[in-house]
Amino acid sequence: MANSYDAIVIGGGHNGLTHAAYLARAGKKVLVLERRHVLGGAAVTEEVFPGFKFSVCSYVVSLLRPEIIRDLDLPRHGLEILPLDGTFTPMPSGDYLWRVNDHGKTHREIARHSRLDAEAYDEFGKAMQPMCHFVKPIMNMVPPDPTGFNPKDLSKLLFLARRFQKLASEDRYNLVQLMTMSAADFLDQWFETDVLKATMSASGIIGTFLGVRSPGTAYVLLHHYMGEIDGAFRAWGFARGGTGGISNAIAEAAVEAGVEIRKQATVAKIIVKNDRAVGVALQNGDEVYGKVISSSVDPRLTFINFLENGELPGEFLDEVRRYKFRGSSGKVNLALDALPDFKCMPGPGAHLRGAISISPAVEYMEKAYDDAKYGTFSRRPYIDMVIPSLTDPSVAPPGKHVMSCFVQYAPYKLKPGLNWDDLKEDFGNTVIDTISEYAPNLKNIILHKQVVTPLDLEREWGLSEGNIFQGELSLEQLFFLRPAPGWARFRTPIKNLYMCGSATHPGGGIMGAPGRLSALEVLKDGI
Repeated sequence: MANSYDAIVIGGGHNGLTHAAYLARAGKKVLVLERRHVLGGAAVTEEVFPGFKFSVCSYVVSLLRPEIIRDLDLPRHGLEILPLDGTFTPMPSGDYLWRVNDHGKTHREIARHSRLDAEAYDEFGKAMQPMCHFVKPIMNMVPPDPTGFNPKDLSKLLFLARRFQKLASEDRYNLVQLMTMSAADFLDQWFETDVLKATMSASGIIGTFLGVRSPGTAYVLLHHYMGEIDGAFRAWGFARGGTGGISNAIAEAAVEAGVEIRKQATVAKIIVKNDRAVGVALQNGDEVYGKVISSSVDPRLTFINFLENGELPGEFLDEVRRYKFRGSSGKVNLALDALPDFKCMPGPGAHLRGAISISPAVEYMEKAYDDAKYGTFSRRPYIDMVIPSLTDPSVAPPGKHVMSCFVQYAPYKLKPGLNWDDLKEDFGNTVIDTISEYAPNLKNIILHKQVVTPLDLEREWGLSEGNIFQGELSLEQLFFLRPAPGWARFRTPIKNLYMCGSATHPGGGIMGAPGRLSALEVLKDGI
């Protein structure tokens, strides 16, 4: 049976496409199979209502690796990142906090709330930089196995130990705290202004089923703090044309390198012969064969849905079953007739061009988590909104706007008697009601709304339990433990079957690093 491809990639999300592009650039014959009618996985743009283009799931870019932008020459393939300037947090009191990329303005704005915090904010930024620089090389590293005695692994561990040793004692102390503390407790040590701590701590809970006071969320804060665009730390942005613009640019680079992409090609099974992956069976009955099968979908789909019982060692399957997804977020996408008008800063203005965060207090954030803990969505949720049409008019008809609302918490697992299909409408309305408390005109300007629940993310986008990162970014699921201890090097117990999605190191976000790193490992193994 002749192998028709060198590699078959399951899933046309941005990681799968990055993986395929790197393999094809090395001269390999590559096929990408995507279940949906549109490429991009969760980094996708769809015209949900005529003229309105939504970044349905992921909506901002921050971690896209500079080396991928360079290697694949993405700007030539249409990638354009537009800066996202600042974060605006309206407060119930009628005040607000508005941090922008202009350092002087932000300093003055924070000083309006607290002079001490304005000074501390500068110090905090300086203290986080060595943390980011310490973690940065880890993003480009295949995780070592600390339990093995492979000289290469030991040298990587020594490299990390030496880097840790070289840090100033204060930085070492900060790093240990970041690895162990909650986002809110870590920020409590630096700041006194509640709204500042609440908005900053929000970065620590995205994609996790944890509250701002849960230990381990301080590291997630750092993970998001490292947002890089063109190497600028903490720069966030929009892709022109929505986040699908990123996936499409990577797809174009892949096709130029010779990758074949098939959409609406649903994988049913991975074909294994003699403990070796040899191909995939599609739902329509077709079979495609390749020397290597790379899965950019999550571990549950890959190891439980796509493989037969008995094809994997029992203890490995136990680890896969223990892997935590625990989706905790939903999206509400709105097509608007005009701009929302915030009571605390009326009228249009630059404050609407960045992120708008409903995170008025630390207690507010923790109460939102309390609802989720007991199996229902937050009645007063944390909402992160953007209006990309202000920066990129191509996503809405003239004079109209799209508003994307990322919402926590929307737990995948609801208490007995509740189900997402019944709650969907109520969830969408709760989000709109919450925003309306700050922008009362909102309800009158909504033309269309799209509500995406964690169950929708699972059904439509293949994200088990609706987790946007293909599994929680919690400490016990990072680095050499992602997706399972001993299996963090993109290989699996089945020969020639690799993982290349967000469920592998270094995790989620639109960064492309898992796709790139795993492609380099496949090439190292000499397909």
